[in-house]
Amino acid sequence: MNTQALFEPYALGPLTLANRIVMAPLTRNRAGAGLVPSELAATYYAQRASAGLLITEATQVSAQAQGYQDTPGLYTPQQIAGWRRVTDAVHARGGRIFVQLWHVGRVSHVDLQPGGAAPVAPSALRAATKTFVNNGFADVSEPRALDITEIPGLVNDFRQAAANAIEAGFDGVEIHGANGYLLEQFIKDGANHRTDAYGGSIENRARLLLEVATAVSQEIGAHRTGVRISPVSPANGISCSDPQPQYEHIVQRLSALGIVYLHVVEGATGGPRDVAPFDYGALRRLFKQTYLVNNGYDADLAAARLQAAEADLFAFGRPFISNPDLVERLKTGAPLAPLDPSTLYGGGAAGYTDYPTLAETR
Repeated sequence: MNTQALFEPYALGPLTLANRIVMAPLTRNRAGAGLVPSELAATYYAQRASAGLLITEATQVSAQAQGYQDTPGLYTPQQIAGWRRVTDAVHARGGRIFVQLWHVGRVSHVDLQPGGAAPVAPSALRAATKTFVNNGFADVSEPRALDITEIPGLVNDFRQAAANAIEAGFDGVEIHGANGYLLEQFIKDGANHRTDAYGGSIENRARLLLEVATAVSQEIGAHRTGVRISPVSPANGISCSDPQPQYEHIVQRLSALGIVYLHVVEGATGGPRDVAPFDYGALRRLFKQTYLVNNGYDADLAAARLQAAEADLFAFGRPFISNPDLVERLKTGAPLAPLDPSTLYGGGAAGYTDYPTLAETR
């Protein structure tokens, strides 16, 4: 398979990307005091700036939004300043970078919540999953159901974080509507048993994500706004009885809103692509802007999908951790360096900024 087209420039709204390879969001649990991106983070992202687009690790929109130890936020002046160091470093290398905005909802622990409060969720249903807290993995805590009067505040948290992102120098934001976190908890009926305007029907369950996307688009422009979804991923104990019509409704509405890209996780996040039947082609047909796909891609599969006009951009996750020059390796067919799983989460430079490029290994 000729992969050359993957490495040609691509217009993402008003931005010109150097290629069609995207670095997927990758949580690394290395934020410093005050949940500020560490000094190493600027180095880490700058090392990978040859990607057409970098999408940062998931980043909290508020203190309540946190679900894991040492993950960064974007709601304090110190956090904004920390991210500015990152964006400056990436732009100095000619890169483009979006920040992924995140509220974990029920995937949290009381030890991470302000005042030791219960995590929030659409319904008081505990997730069958664990989180990283107190330097180890623990079951998530029992959540409480959000009152409907709290929801406008949640929408505003995303809006304000998007404004903060632009202040921090980001080229745009990605709204995290995937992987079993808060916005997806509202979307999927396995987690949402509400009977008000945010529960029950497909339209009601989609309401919060669409309100957030609208608020963010109004704040910073649809041309700077992306959304990530994972229609059938069971990540963090999430389930949905009607994913096809649910997501066709969502994607149709997001397309009409004019957001710059849709980021679709195909299959189980970080797992099998064929975990459940789903017609992704229907989403591709419904979405009129840039269509970004993710999960288990290599250069040949990406090139085949591009040649068939089934996607525009291709996200790579874990290979970017151990291969800061992944774009060059994919372009030349060079072997990929293996990942050290013991240094994925937490720690310092080891397993974070010390993976060598091909040039450095010669």
